[in-house]
Amino acid sequence: MIRVVLVDDEPPARVRMRQLLDAAGGVVVVGEAGSAVEARDVIRDTRPDLLFLDVEMPEVRGTALPRLVGLGFAFVGLASLVGQGFRYNPLMISRRDLLVQLGMVGAIARVAPGDLFAQAPTAAQRYGKEKLLVRSLRPPDFETPVALLDSFITPNDLFYVRSHLPVPAQLDAATWALKIGGQVNSPLALSIDEIKKLPAVTVTVTLECAGNGRSFFEPAVAGIQWEKGAVSTARFTGARLSDVLKRAGVKTTGKNVEMHAADRPLGTMPAFVRQVPMAKAMHPDTILAYDMNGQPIPAVHGFPLRAIVPGWEGAYSVKWLNALNVLDKDSDSFWVVTGYRFPNRRIAPGAAVDAKDMLPLTGLVVKSLITTPAAGASFAPGKVAVGGFAWAGETDIARVDISIDNGATWAPARLVGEQAKYTWRRFEHTFTVSSPQSVLILSRATDSKGTVQPAVSQWNPSGYLWNQYDDVRVEVK
Repeated sequence: MIRVVLVDDEPPARVRMRQLLDAAGGVVVVGEAGSAVEARDVIRDTRPDLLFLDVEMPEVRGTALPRLVGLGFAFVGLASLVGQGFRYNPLMISRRDLLVQLGMVGAIARVAPGDLFAQAPTAAQRYGKEKLLVRSLRPPDFETPVALLDSFITPNDLFYVRSHLPVPAQLDAATWALKIGGQVNSPLALSIDEIKKLPAVTVTVTLECAGNGRSFFEPAVAGIQWEKGAVSTARFTGARLSDVLKRAGVKTTGKNVEMHAADRPLGTMPAFVRQVPMAKAMHPDTILAYDMNGQPIPAVHGFPLRAIVPGWEGAYSVKWLNALNVLDKDSDSFWVVTGYRFPNRRIAPGAAVDAKDMLPLTGLVVKSLITTPAAGASFAPGKVAVGGFAWAGETDIARVDISIDNGATWAPARLVGEQAKYTWRRFEHTFTVSSPQSVLILSRATDSKGTVQPAVSQWNPSGYLWNQYDDVRVEVK
């Protein structure tokens, strides 16, 4: 597996190249940068095998390029390869052209000096996530293999990781402060110790990235190409957000709570700032967490303090939280105005959507995941056991059904194990196959409001909320 960093000052070009490299296989994108200066830090942190560099960037001309090459890494300038038969289009590259390019990458890897590929400890190892699938190393985005999602509570080392920006370098609970300002009567700053003196509550929550399953959409969409494992469940302990806001005295004009974090953007990237409507912020189950599964929250999960907004898509649960700003209007943050939005109506796959027709994402949708058997598993004729989890954000799971005849008929699965609001529910089912055949197992969840998991997910430009029937094919031999 060749480890690559992408350097291009146009984010759409980076996103498209990452997507195509992920789809082709043989290459893992371990980091991105929007400038030559940023690339130096990314390279030092990730130690890639190769650097895909847009040599037409103004910064690269002249002195910047020698400095990058001086770091001792091979590079491939995308624009410079046009004359070698590599037709680079920022919107689309054919699979054939991409494979030609990957052949060039492999050739460089074969002829490069051996010490060029000496590997420093990866970010995955640094954060204790060796068993997870690397989607990005800087910022760290790690996916949990479905086979490891076999317990109601996901251990910290197996919990998926979603980051929009690199993990902050300085994480000292002793000096940390949470500032509360805006539409409040008494702006204040609270230390972690002061927050821990407030009444502690524990909330068990299934967190899921809104883009979980993005890689399955057709036509493909840009973004981290998650498959099924950007979801996990943990017990979070902390203080109620409402208790903190009450100490500051929210004015009657307060409509939203803007959440700021200590992670810093690279180059021209916008800071990761989200907002929560006042009603959700004041809900007793919305907390500021400092413990995760009985331990201080790990650095990559938001140490020393993160928001937990249960039942809503995971990006609301802001990590490394250091400021709350009460607003009398909507935030103007990119991640509120533009990011994490969904069409207000069904659209044809691939269709463009006007910004005025997009609404903010909030709650998760009804969904199920088969965790056993694994895809491709083989069995002798007889009984086959199926297990997995189903969840629906703020709504409980009422039932899960299983089909082994392409959805023609369905049989109810058993709901077993622990049950808690905002969490997934374990389901189990056994069926019998008497003769050799290929079997497609489908799972379909229904929530307590009667909403049924759909047969086909609603396509959208950002690849959010993939939730069609889960499927696993097995062979009975």
